Amino acid sequence: MPRIVLASTSTYRRELLTRLQVPFEIASPETDESALPGEAPAATAERLSLAKARAVASRFPDALIIGSDQVAFLEDRRFGKPLTRDRAIEQLRFMRGHTVTFHTGICLLNSATGQSQIRGVSTEVAFRPLSDAEIERYLDKEHPYHCAGSAKSEGLGIALLSSMRGDDPNALIGLPLIVLCEMLRAEGVALP
Repeated sequence: MPRIVLASTSTYRRELLTRLQVPFEIASPETDESALPGEAPAATAERLSLAKARAVASRFPDALIIGSDQVAFLEDRRFGKPLTRDRAIEQLRFMRGHTVTFHTGICLLNSATGQSQIRGVSTEVAFRPLSDAEIERYLDKEHPYHCAGSAKSEGLGIALLSSMRGDDPNALIGLPLIVLCEMLRAEGVALP
């Protein structure tokens, strides 16, 4: 089994990768997550997934390195991690009653060969027309300040939504496992 490295400090991605029951290590990628001027949200997520994998490649010269990034957007507005309650309130107020696209980029970089597989998985998330009181109660109970879009669909945030459409429910949490399994198999990793 090749050495597998998750280039992320996200506890959500770590928990998701654990589901595959393969041994892996964690490495923190020092990466500027800013979008480039004029860059489409999907392109940003995919570019950053590769950048994160490359950021740790020199420390793991014979490994399969997983990089992932997510960009949430509605029209021309992007929603990153709010980090504060006030920014979470602002995001949720803007998204209420709308469908937001969460595009998750994933990269599997073989640091020995330099070859990479990069894909993107989009999930459309429809937010209910939330009242200010609902937003406040949600933030009182769950603190989604490190989640793009200010809502954890795997937790209480599911109550804010009216629907989700996508090919992999794990992508919304931050790591598209269906695509990752395909990538790992292509690199010779045996998965059931």
